[in-house]
Amino acid sequence: MSQRIGPGSVIAGRYQVEAQIGVGGMALVYRAEDIQLGRKVAVKVLHGQYAEDAEFVERFRREAKAAAQLQHPGIVAIYDTGSWEGTWYIAMELLEGPTLKERIVAEGRIAPAEAMDLTDSILRAVRAAHRDGIIHRDIKPHNVILDDAGAPKVTDFGIARRGASDMTATGSILGTAHYIAPEQAQGEVITPRTDLYSVGVVLYEMLTGRTPFEGDTAVSIALAHVNNEPRSPRSIVPEISPALDAVVMRALAKRPADRFADADAFLAALADAKRGVAPVYTPGTGEHALAGAAAHERRAQADRRGTTGQIPVIGIREANRQPWYKRPWAITLLSLGIIAAVIAALLLGNTTRVTVPDVVNAEVATAQDVLEKQGFDVRVTTRISSARENTVVAQSPAAGEEREQGSVVRITVSKGAGTATVPEVSDQTLEVARDRIESAGFTTKVRREASEEIDSGNVIETSPSGGSIAQLNRPVTIVVSSGAKKVELPDLTGQPVDAARSQLAELGLVPSVVEQESAEREAGTVLSTDPKAGADVKVGDSVTVNVASEPTTETVPDVIGFSQSRATKALQAASFGVTTTTEDTDDESLDGKVISTDPAAGADRNKNAPVTIVIGRYTPPASTPEEGTTP
Repeated sequence: MSQRIGPGSVIAGRYQVEAQIGVGGMALVYRAEDIQLGRKVAVKVLHGQYAEDAEFVERFRREAKAAAQLQHPGIVAIYDTGSWEGTWYIAMELLEGPTLKERIVAEGRIAPAEAMDLTDSILRAVRAAHRDGIIHRDIKPHNVILDDAGAPKVTDFGIARRGASDMTATGSILGTAHYIAPEQAQGEVITPRTDLYSVGVVLYEMLTGRTPFEGDTAVSIALAHVNNEPRSPRSIVPEISPALDAVVMRALAKRPADRFADADAFLAALADAKRGVAPVYTPGTGEHALAGAAAHERRAQADRRGTTGQIPVIGIREANRQPWYKRPWAITLLSLGIIAAVIAALLLGNTTRVTVPDVVNAEVATAQDVLEKQGFDVRVTTRISSARENTVVAQSPAAGEEREQGSVVRITVSKGAGTATVPEVSDQTLEVARDRIESAGFTTKVRREASEEIDSGNVIETSPSGGSIAQLNRPVTIVVSSGAKKVELPDLTGQPVDAARSQLAELGLVPSVVEQESAEREAGTVLSTDPKAGADVKVGDSVTVNVASEPTTETVPDVIGFSQSRATKALQAASFGVTTTTEDTDDESLDGKVISTDPAAGADRNKNAPVTIVIGRYTPPASTPEEGTTP
């Protein structure tokens, strides 16, 4: 590649990289966005050092071609493939869930009922490939990704081929030693039943938490697949039913002819096992039949006593007859053949010594996958560490050293930092809470929230909650009260009362309506609020809303001739306001008396409306001179 791929890089002018999400023995995987279609995808890019290697390029192209033809919900969809910047890429469906291997590592083993359901889904995907003439050849839990609902999807058809193959050990060594079938280990003909053996190993590992055979090297594991009988799953986990135990053991039969005839037969046997019916068959025919589970229970009991042997056979063969491949001469020849084939594969491929990759800080399942694809036998130990749980904290040999393929690489995986009880700090001050939580071995984060019940500055709660068990060194979020939430009171003047009520309710305030007679506003509209508009009010507080009501009317009484005080009392008694003015009069009898009102007596006016009374003020008339006198 002529450029380093990182966030923002655009692959093939179409796929904008967001982050690297995986690494394999032959490729890197990135999360990206398909710019043309606006969807998230996973883009697998062949390592630069393999871009000039015709065998690796052909394997990579074969994966894309094989998988692109398969349209099945249990198979990761391939969208596009091509060359770019001197290497090759595949764009495929993005699944960011864990692999089945990661789940097994995290949980130890999976309950039988769920293990059967997962196997059922895997088999249906494998069946779809087989019906299209494609043999996967590398079925293992690392190549099964779990979607958001936990359903499995099969991926990585990197060594898939159409139909049966006479591929020798040079090709078969590409598979992972723990999961390859005996014929695959020996470089013999590969058929769909080879995939069924590998599915059987995956089911065995889900049920027991370990693979059927372990060894110091890939060669020793391959020899065990050819020569040794696995312990029955039921002898390891007694709650496994005899029927399910028998299904697993048949899938792991040494000879392909003694396994299930096809994926449909395997699926039917799983369905029977769910009902407690065990499969019994005649070796060499692959025929599926029904019978009781007693024979398989006897086998499980023998395994628990430490003995081994063949599953009792109901059919034309004798129960004690030993298969040819278990006889000493056959075992010797097979062992020599496997060793020769593996050595030839390593010599022909010029891969006697390879560089140990750096897997520190990788997830344990990813690390195992990377190391196994490079041909190493992986041994895992765990220890308490401050590093994230299930990540590699050390490896031996160190990254960059050269070792022979098949040699052991030991990785140390973090078990997390241990656990402790999160202190209960509700209603404590932030300072006290932080001190107690950090003293207990956790780190802290702070988030503030409004609270009606908890005083500002005190702790509302923590996450994880007080009293719960959590990993040490993980952050505990302290939620601190910022006091009761406040809102600014809007100006509601002139709004209809119902609209004002709704607006206050949306703000978390409680409206309290008070009606007031008003001739200035239309009835039912807001006159004012208490507190006034613009004030900061606590959520949950009550707000007084003064609303105009329709005013009532009264008749102005007749107070003409009344003294000022008497007229005032009469008008106030009739609910009117009173204003006073004076007017000169030459009638001495009207001095100090009401001579008129405005409005006049008998008029109807709103209550509290003002009535003006006019008080007479006597002014004597001017004198006139007598006739004949001089003024």
